Amino acid sequence: MRLPILDKLENDLMASKKELDVEIPKALKIATDMGDLSENAEYKAAKERQMFLESRISQLQKRIGDIISIDLNRIPKDRSGLGSTLRLKHVDSGEEKIFFLVFPEEVDPELGKISMASPVGKTLAGKVEGDEIEVPVEGEQQSFQIVQVTTIHQENG
Repeated sequence: MRLPILDKLENDLMASKKELDVEIPKALKIATDMGDLSENAEYKAAKERQMFLESRISQLQKRIGDIISIDLNRIPKDRSGLGSTLRLKHVDSGEEKIFFLVFPEEVDPELGKISMASPVGKTLAGKVEGDEIEVPVEGEQQSFQIVQVTTIHQENG
């Protein structure tokens, strides 16, 4: 099973490498052609961008390695964990919410995509259908029942 986050990270890595290998040398050539480098803002900006890209490439390579090394078989099949989708029902109002437990790079609270390391993510981890939980919503604890849990194994398997 291939995790979708890997495609995003690998695309970011390729784009960063291309900029470092193609665009930065062009920018440095243009800047050096202008003459005196001691007060050359274009040269300084290109060198700063070069250092940023080298650091970014290193970070992306490490993150990709970290994700590839995750043993998906250690993620629970019978309860929520990384990659799970949880449908919750507010105990009082009956309103439903959907949360996705995602990698930090994918977090988007507006879409219900939350990190396992977040307070809500920690609350949702390890849950099964029927569990009741307390979740902080707009500064107050609210009760929800877990209506449905779809694990990464069910979604991608």
